[in-house]
Amino acid sequence: LASGFAIADLHHAVGHDLSQSTNDVYPTAIRLTVLRACDGLVSAQVNLRDAFRAKALQHANELKVGRTQLQDAVPMTVGQEFGAFAELIDEDIVQLQSVARLLLEINLGGSAIGTSINVPREFPGIVCGHLSRISGIQLVAARNFIEATSDTGGFVSFSGMLKRIAVKLTKICNDLRLLSSGPLGGLGEIRLPPVQAGSSIMPGKINPVIPEMVNQLSFQVIGHDLTVTLAASAGQLQLNAMEPVIVLNILQSMRLLTRGMRIFKERCVDGIEVDFDRCRALLDQSLVLATPLAKLIGYGKAAELSKRALAGKRTLRQVVEEAGVLLPDQVEHIFGNSAEFAGLPDASPA
Repeated sequence: LASGFAIADLHHAVGHDLSQSTNDVYPTAIRLTVLRACDGLVSAQVNLRDAFRAKALQHANELKVGRTQLQDAVPMTVGQEFGAFAELIDEDIVQLQSVARLLLEINLGGSAIGTSINVPREFPGIVCGHLSRISGIQLVAARNFIEATSDTGGFVSFSGMLKRIAVKLTKICNDLRLLSSGPLGGLGEIRLPPVQAGSSIMPGKINPVIPEMVNQLSFQVIGHDLTVTLAASAGQLQLNAMEPVIVLNILQSMRLLTRGMRIFKERCVDGIEVDFDRCRALLDQSLVLATPLAKLIGYGKAAELSKRALAGKRTLRQVVEEAGVLLPDQVEHIFGNSAEFAGLPDASPA
């Protein structure tokens, strides 16, 4: 079952086909397979998280425009943006490990439908302990074997967690594509490592192919989750006969995410470069400093000056200086790319 933990090993563990059924042996093997594959997935998550953390630390105090609904909002640092990506991934590491614990409960010893027919009373506890020792995974005998034999809720939760990882990766990749767009006709705040020529007709065009690859595999993972959900809902009475397609889709999702995040880290994130001149130019041309400016001159006045700057196609600094509402040193403190004034007293990531 992909991980190398063969059904034959379970047969040996439980005594050569005695006191067992495919209805408790196979589900147990499936759980072991998924749990053993978790280490590689978590390792890929950790490495990707650490890559973003390194970028956050490297660019901790470089100011840029923060945006909501694709519109200029308030100032932030490049480091904070990368740090948020790292946190998105770190949250999922914790949640994945938590959800994986649902798969530690096995129905081995429940026999055909969970009534433990033809199974000695002491068998479930003995075989669960033995299997835990030889697998290195601390398994737990189910409290109710009938419920555990028919229920696939643990797989639904685990697959949902894989979908959550995919959704967050898609968000990160979409952000990187936007931030690197252009490079001259778009945002162009970052440069992604070139991987291949982007066009056979447009000379010099480079496409964000690695983020696009991660997007596509994430869409596949989201589709796999729907299959798992439908299969889990299709069980009847004391058994769900759809477990083969459940484990197929979960393992495929895990492989896609593990390999995809590894390539994403090595061939994209590690090589991201920040165009500081572009970030500064967009910041100077935007109105995002109106928000911290309001602390000194009030919301109404800051809004008035912002509208005047936008209507006249001038910078906010020019309009503020012309209005004479601040002293020269205050103007410099606000518009001199000061992270402290922008409301970012500690831009360094934790």
